[in-house]
Amino acid sequence: MASQFSQESISLAFYVMVVTGIGLGLAFVYIIWSYMKGLTGSPRELWLLFLSKLVEYSAYGGMNMAFVLFLSADCGLGDISAGSYIGVWSMALTVVTVMVGAVVDAVGIKKTLLMGTFFLLFGRFFMPLTNNIYLVSLLGFLPMAVGTAIMGPVLSVGIKHYTTKEGATLGFGLFYTMMNIGWALGAIIFDEVRTIFGEHNMVPVAMGIEMSTYQIIFLVGFVLTIPTLFMVLAFRDGIWRNDDGKVVVHPAQERPEGNMVTASIEVAKRAGRDTVKIFSEVVRQRAFWIFIFMLGILVFVRLTFYHFHYTFPKYGIRVLGEGVKIGNIYGVLNPTMIVFLVPLIAAMTMKVRSYKMMLIGTWISASSVFIATMPAEIFTPLMDTWFGYIVFEKWLNVPVELRDPVFFTLIFFIAVFTIGEAFWSPRLMQFTAEIAPRGKEGSYIALSYLPYFGAKLIVGPMSGWLVATYTPEGAASYPNHYMVWVWIGGMALLSPIGLVLFRGLFTAAERRAVEEKAAAQADG
Repeated sequence: MASQFSQESISLAFYVMVVTGIGLGLAFVYIIWSYMKGLTGSPRELWLLFLSKLVEYSAYGGMNMAFVLFLSADCGLGDISAGSYIGVWSMALTVVTVMVGAVVDAVGIKKTLLMGTFFLLFGRFFMPLTNNIYLVSLLGFLPMAVGTAIMGPVLSVGIKHYTTKEGATLGFGLFYTMMNIGWALGAIIFDEVRTIFGEHNMVPVAMGIEMSTYQIIFLVGFVLTIPTLFMVLAFRDGIWRNDDGKVVVHPAQERPEGNMVTASIEVAKRAGRDTVKIFSEVVRQRAFWIFIFMLGILVFVRLTFYHFHYTFPKYGIRVLGEGVKIGNIYGVLNPTMIVFLVPLIAAMTMKVRSYKMMLIGTWISASSVFIATMPAEIFTPLMDTWFGYIVFEKWLNVPVELRDPVFFTLIFFIAVFTIGEAFWSPRLMQFTAEIAPRGKEGSYIALSYLPYFGAKLIVGPMSGWLVATYTPEGAASYPNHYMVWVWIGGMALLSPIGLVLFRGLFTAAERRAVEEKAAAQADG
């Protein structure tokens, strides 16, 4: 559908962009300054940790959106097979995360980061070099899962080590901001590589080697991982910041003997034994199953993120057109909004109970999915306006022949979803820590991944089935593409409905957490 913009629309769009850009720029500077001001005096390791995570999320974010596309276009897997593959891979990543959570305690932050970075470098080196599904699984996806899982717990430990008790909240807040900026940069990388090299082209690289567009994205991820290695090498061992603000060298903890590889194997064995022991203890407790049931209720809305990462890329390319910047529609819009919304909403709702925040947020997010099922013609009046000019000309650079009101259904859906996410997502993390029994927080939080892990058994194949059924490859048109979001929205609605039906369970858990906290304060 072609669209022409009047000079009045263009002028108004210019003023809107300038005013909004200045306002958001100043707000962003203030947010970062507020975090950094409270972290003044922290050791260099904290800033290196943040910078390395920013680079890592940029690399992973771009690669993550290309995984399913690569599996189908390059490795020859069908939609359902590719969806199932990435679902199993995601499950494996979760398992390894739980199993190796003790690695950082055993070998220290620097060695853990080095170990994870080497695994990532190894996997990302081979990802661009082969499309053989067996080789890419063994040499690419598997080491990347291990590397990502190993580095996961380092963040929490690092922030705890490198900040005071009061500064930890600011540390996690700044990390959340850096993480979202990284995701946005990753989405930009994903889109720009596709814009430069085309959607399905083979690109001559060097010495007769050709890479597909998606392998070029993986190559960029590998290149971005190299500076992370140098940042990690700049870390010092045993650095702590005490609550009095002084940076000290903490005495080395007792760790397994031998080199890093031997120590890591020993730690992995110990972590496995500990996990089995913990699980055998907690599964006999009724409180644990209530805990898992409550988190299981919230899994349904959380799985929308899974579909954003693995269903949306194929859906977007087929429905909106090859080369369209689908990464920007979710991967830039969502994290950019989150950076500004989370601090604002947190400041305005500090005294509101977590249950209420989760209920409001999940209703907003789950209901928003159905915006994508609305007839796109409803948004046709926006096509020739200043808003349409910003979307099509200045943001997504959509060719005239591909411009369609369906873009607006997806943009408004994701924007409203993100508003809801800013309510419920931070509070879900807080709620998980609050309701875990005192003295067993670590065990419960580690096992809180179980509902999400189990759900991936279903959502992986579901992702492939949705795109294969409603947006099959090679079809001339996709009149029923909205059904993808009917299924996803229906699944997401189970979370707010469950929160309403089991309100007593959640409020009782919150009340018990408050009582335990009061008792702990009274004891000392």
